Amino acid sequence: MTVKWIKTDPLVMNGEPFCYGSRLTVRQLLELRRNGYDLTRLLTEHPELRAMGIASAYAFAAEHRTSYSAFFEADGSLAGPGYSELEAEMLPEHLRVAGIVVKSSLLPA
Repeated sequence: MTVKWIKTDPLVMNGEPFCYGSRLTVRQLLELRRNGYDLTRLLTEHPELRAMGIASAYAFAAEHRTSYSAFFEADGSLAGPGYSELEAEMLPEHLRVAGIVVKSSLLPA
């Protein structure tokens, strides 16, 4: 069974896209990231989340940039810390998006 990490249901969270298995919306995750939450802190404070789901939320935001434009920097990257290159090694290739999911020290902060 393949998990669809980001779900949209008009009867759940007022139709706002949310992370599978949680009550956190993509927008809420982006707000946490913009406020400095890295992967470790997100998983510690929200144990219902999964690393794959968080990465999927970031990728979803990039695919729907107009809806989440407030969370993107001038250079096109998502605001706040993303996954380190080491943390991103466990992700499938399509989720290892530089500046969106992966935010290494070589990329602008």
